Amino acid sequence: MAAKSRSRAKPKARSRARGKVRAGAGARAARPAPKERGLLARLKEGPVICAEGYVFELERRGYLQAGAFVPEVLIEHPEVVEQLHLDFVRAGSDVTQALTYYVHREKLRVIGREKDLVPMNRAALRIAKSVARKTGTLFAGDICNTNIYDPADKAALKEVERIFAEQVGWAVEAGVDYFVAETLSWVDEALMALAAIRKYSKVPAVVTLAIHKDPLTREGLTAAEACKRLEGAGADVVGINCHRGPATMLPLLKEIRAAVKCDVAGLPVPYRTNPEQPSFMSLTDPCCGNARAFPVGLDPFMCTRAEIADFGRDAYAAGIRYLGVCCGAGPHHIRALAEALGRQPPASRYTVDMSRHAWFGTNERIKKIQTEYRPKL
Repeated sequence: MAAKSRSRAKPKARSRARGKVRAGAGARAARPAPKERGLLARLKEGPVICAEGYVFELERRGYLQAGAFVPEVLIEHPEVVEQLHLDFVRAGSDVTQALTYYVHREKLRVIGREKDLVPMNRAALRIAKSVARKTGTLFAGDICNTNIYDPADKAALKEVERIFAEQVGWAVEAGVDYFVAETLSWVDEALMALAAIRKYSKVPAVVTLAIHKDPLTREGLTAAEACKRLEGAGADVVGINCHRGPATMLPLLKEIRAAVKCDVAGLPVPYRTNPEQPSFMSLTDPCCGNARAFPVGLDPFMCTRAEIADFGRDAYAAGIRYLGVCCGAGPHHIRALAEALGRQPPASRYTVDMSRHAWFGTNERIKKIQTEYRPKL
C-alpha cells in the first residue's frame, strides 16, 4: 500500500573526522556504501525491511542456548546461520544484518569464550557479507547493549567504549553498508555506540532503543525525547526495537515520528503484549500459575501473521519507513510484513491458498463429500 508521505527536512551534511580503532580491532578508513546499495537512498524510495531476531529463531532450531543467547553457532554450524540469512532474505528482508548481537567481549566472558571474540565477529561478518552480496541486500553491521553500562562507574564506561570500538572496527574492515546500534535502554549508552560509529566510519547509522515495561529509558526520558537526542547527535534513523510487541510499540513510534525529522525505525517482537504487560519480559501465563513466560514460554502469546501485517500497514501509514520484526521472528513474519507493504518476495510463491484445501477449498477438483463435511471439522 502507499502511505501518505511525511515531509522531512533533508539531513544537514556532517563533518566526520577520520579515525583509527585501537590496536586489536584492525579497522581501516571506511568507504561510503555504493549508491545502489545505500540505505538512505532506499528509504527515500519507500520502506526498508530488516529481519532481526536471529537468536530466538536459532534457539528454536536447536543451535543456541536460551539465557546466554550467545550465537556460538557462528563457529559450530556456520552453514545454519547462512541458511537463516537466506531464509529471511527470501521472505522479503532488504537487509542481511551480521549476527554480532551479543558477540561482544563481555558476553563471551560470561560463557568463558572470550578467546573466540575475534573469530566469532569475523565469521558473522563474513557470512552476512557473502549473503548480502549474492542477494543484492544491504549489509549491516550490528552493535548492541553491553549490559555493563553504569554512568557512575568510570571503569565500566571505558570498557563499554572499548567494546563498541572493537566491534565497529571489525565491521568497518568487513565493508558494511551501514550500522545498526540496537536494544539500548540507556540513551547515553546509545550515544556512546553512535559516537563509535561516527568516529570510525562514514556509513549511515540506525540507532534503536529498547523500551521495557517502564515506558521511559533508564535515565527517565520518553522514547520521543531520547530519539530527539540521538537525531541531534547524528543518527540517520532512530526508533525502537525488541521488548515490545506491535500493540505496545506503535503508540511510542507515533510519538517519535512527531518529534524527529529523520527516518524512524520500528521492529517489535511478534508477541501479544498489552498495556498491563507491555514488554515480552513482563508477560505471564495464567495457564502456568502466572509464571513469567520469557524466554521459552512465549508460544501462547505469538502474534499471527495477520497481526504482523496489520502492524506493518499501520506503522508505514504513520510514517515509519524502516520496519522489521525482532526476537521471536521467523521468516513467515517477515513475509507477512513484506506482503502487507505491497511486496511479493520469492517466498510469496508459497503464501497460503485455501482454495486448494481438501475440506475448505473451492477448487473444482475438491470433492463435494469433503466440503459437505466441513461443519463437523
